[in-house]
Amino acid sequence: MANHVRSNSLPSKSHPLMQNVEDHLCRLRASDSSVCSSLASLKDLHETINDVIQLPGIQQALPQEQGKNWADELLDGSLRLLDYCGIARDVTLLVKESVQELESSLRRNRGETVMGHNVDAYMASRKRVTKTVNKCIKNFKALEQSSPVDALNMDQDLKTITSTLIEAEAIGFSVLKSVLMLLSGVKASSESRSWSLVSKFTQSKRVHLEMEERDVYTLNIHKSLNGMDAALVPDFLNQLKESEMTIQEIEGGLESFFRSLVKTRVSLLNVLSH
Repeated sequence: MANHVRSNSLPSKSHPLMQNVEDHLCRLRASDSSVCSSLASLKDLHETINDVIQLPGIQQALPQEQGKNWADELLDGSLRLLDYCGIARDVTLLVKESVQELESSLRRNRGETVMGHNVDAYMASRKRVTKTVNKCIKNFKALEQSSPVDALNMDQDLKTITSTLIEAEAIGFSVLKSVLMLLSGVKASSESRSWSLVSKFTQSKRVHLEMEERDVYTLNIHKSLNGMDAALVPDFLNQLKESEMTIQEIEGGLESFFRSLVKTRVSLLNVLSH
């Protein structure tokens, strides 16, 4: 076939870069991976994918019919990941600012007058985050049900590459979902547990442990409280500081992941424009 991609022009599954991609995927599949370490692994994964795109065989395959279909699918997927990574960054910033404002108020007032408009603002911010996260989770489910690129006439090596990178995209969404769940305190619903790749990550023991022990947004604050015992302020400030450190780590991980996505997308566009 004229448009058939020849297998000897493509990297096989045993190619060192493809093995590196698989190694990154294995780390991301691991049930004991934390959200922050998973973000770092995502960045490494997409940097390796970018290296794969630079291979001569891949660059020769992309302009051909089946290769172009695959490239278009990757471009669409990278745009979706960029969109949701951007949402996660916005949510992270909102959470960080609200925690910092509450922490600053506590330090100024030592808990005596903080439980007024400060808590109202904090709880309003939390509601906005929860609303955004719930909407994103519904969209993640729709993405899981979307149809992948048709692989019927693909060369076997191209099928392998395509399925590997589709999994990379799916795991990327699952990590972002876990980030949003951690920041908002949203728990996985019974319906979401039926998701395949997403549930594999979000139901991991490590993620649930983080949500229970390092819930950075649900800090046992109640709108009805009118004040805080001064003796409790130091412990509460420590909790806020730990939360802030976690948020900053997530923020850095999202920024690195976002940059790696942009780099991969630019590489794809450059190849297709020639």
